[in-house]
Amino acid sequence: MSKLSFRVIGAGRAGGAMARALTKVGWIERAALGRNDDVTHAASDVDVLIVATPDAAIATVASAIAPNPNCCVVHLSGALGADVLAPHPRRATVHPLVALPDAHTGARRLLDGAWFALTVGGDAMGAAIVDALGGRRVALADSEQVRALHHAACCVAANHLTTLLGQVERLAAAAGVPVDAYLALARGAVVNVADVGAAAALTGPIARGDWVTVDRHRAAVDAAAPAERELYEALVTATRDLAEC
Repeated sequence: MSKLSFRVIGAGRAGGAMARALTKVGWIERAALGRNDDVTHAASDVDVLIVATPDAAIATVASAIAPNPNCCVVHLSGALGADVLAPHPRRATVHPLVALPDAHTGARRLLDGAWFALTVGGDAMGAAIVDALGGRRVALADSEQVRALHHAACCVAANHLTTLLGQVERLAAAAGVPVDAYLALARGAVVNVADVGAAAALTGPIARGDWVTVDRHRAAVDAAAPAERELYEALVTATRDLAEC
């Protein structure tokens, strides 16, 4: 399996990272194509064709490619199923559960024991890609609702967490404290959740029922950073609910 050939259509951050990672494990890359190139024969000379365009373009690009029964067509979207790759007889989804800020960093992360979501019933080539990268697989039911829930969880874990840490940056600046001190705290919290689950990992005044301290937080936020109050209050409510689980 180490000498399979592949081509990427849409070699942006995700496609570029996947191309670099597969090349590092011995797969052979053919010339990449942009989604606006003539892709008619893109599947004719490779074992795997990776469509790494934005989600909205995947079906259009896939339908423009002449099917090849010897080539598996794969997309990297977490929100879409393999049906958008019709009419190709061999198709699979391989969604990396990895933040890919650029191709170089992304390739390193893809090779670092990353998780990948596949769709049940997809071509076995999807699993072969993950195994070649040394990754871990999770199988998603071929259901639009399941895929949407999976993708929502990914967005909370990465995008929403990043937004929350943006608030940490702003409050740290208002307090005159280096943000690195709080990022170390956040890393420890993530480890705790991994070890014992979110409810058991919860610490702090809300978990203790110390609402006097929470009121001090509110007053300080209102005085120094009033724009942060709405998000802070929403998280107080959610944290209270978690503490009561």
